[in-house]
Amino acid sequence: MSERHGFTRRQFNAALAASGTLAALSPFGIARAQATKLKVGVLLPRSGFQGFIGQSCQKGADLAPGVIKDLLGVDIELMNADTETNVDTARTRAERLIQEGAHVLVGPFDSGAASAIAQVAEQRGVPFVINIAAAPPITEQGYKFVFRNFPTAPDLVRNGLSLMGDLFRATNTAPRTAVFMHVNDTFGQAMFKGISATLPNLTNLPFKVVETISYDPAAKDLTVEVSKAKATNADFLMLVCRLNDSIILRREMIKQRWNPMGIISPGSPGMYEEQFAKVLGKHADYCISNAPWFNPKMNLTKVVDAAFRKQNPKEQFVFHGTNVAYTFESILIAADAFKRARTTDPKTLADAIRQTNITDRVGLGGPIKFNAKGQVEGNLSACAQNLNGRPTVVLPLSAAEAKPVFPMPSYKA
Repeated sequence: MSERHGFTRRQFNAALAASGTLAALSPFGIARAQATKLKVGVLLPRSGFQGFIGQSCQKGADLAPGVIKDLLGVDIELMNADTETNVDTARTRAERLIQEGAHVLVGPFDSGAASAIAQVAEQRGVPFVINIAAAPPITEQGYKFVFRNFPTAPDLVRNGLSLMGDLFRATNTAPRTAVFMHVNDTFGQAMFKGISATLPNLTNLPFKVVETISYDPAAKDLTVEVSKAKATNADFLMLVCRLNDSIILRREMIKQRWNPMGIISPGSPGMYEEQFAKVLGKHADYCISNAPWFNPKMNLTKVVDAAFRKQNPKEQFVFHGTNVAYTFESILIAADAFKRARTTDPKTLADAIRQTNITDRVGLGGPIKFNAKGQVEGNLSACAQNLNGRPTVVLPLSAAEAKPVFPMPSYKA
């Protein structure tokens, strides 16, 4: 550029830099404005048979921008999309969010939907941070843009079965038999494989599975399945469920007067959800969920709890704790990476996510750090038993709010 055009190239770039307009130069010397806001595409099943859980997760997303702004000084714009509890819809909504300018995707609670979104994210080269989804293959594909801050199904199984042993020792019980019922979706099948592979090797657990029964999580009637389970005369029910089916199943157990020693989930949602307690009342009590949980002793948990109560004054954080904690953390991961990367360039942002090391967190477990596969290791579970109408941590002892009750009281009692 010659002097007679007013500015030399060096003067032009210097002026832009001084004004804050020039944030970076591409390899071709083209000026690129630095993004001042992170656009997060949030994909959740806010309708369909997982709608209640999706809406619960959404509460964690909704409070994230305010908390993260105070925490990191990062501005976040949420771009919300409903997967409608449908894998194909999840895929198309992910495509649309990327087309509309989402810098990073977050969600989607469901393993089937997560697998579909992961393919889209990888093809389009947009970072995807999974909040809740446990099927192992999602982070076994060699993806470069897919990250998960949630235990895999084998991790859930190991944590959940270990807590079962702790429960039996804490209550001086030794059930000998269990009937295993599980949903037959992607998550349920992954849990079935994990339990089948892990349980035979755990010599410290006193029980054996005498029957395995799978069912559709969208089922409206579980009469036959419950009747079959009851006929085994197993000491307790080991259950991998979702929300709606867990309500239907529990009602059918009451109808058929089936009263085993207890109902224990080795690592699934459903029985700790608010809707489970609201619909079933006293019959929701004593059900046990060994699930990833929030750590009430962490500073960030207290901040998130306060923000939740402010936005949802008529609701209790404990009913949404896992959903809120892991959804909030997935957005926190993206915001923390954006703050360090100082750009929304997808590859740079993905590289920054890969270097995450968040020690003050909400979820129970160690720091949020990703391994080479994009998986966080060290997330832990708690034994949450429904007592007096709310999920209550009874194990581990370091986080316990009450003592476990097992066997559960009979219907007559």
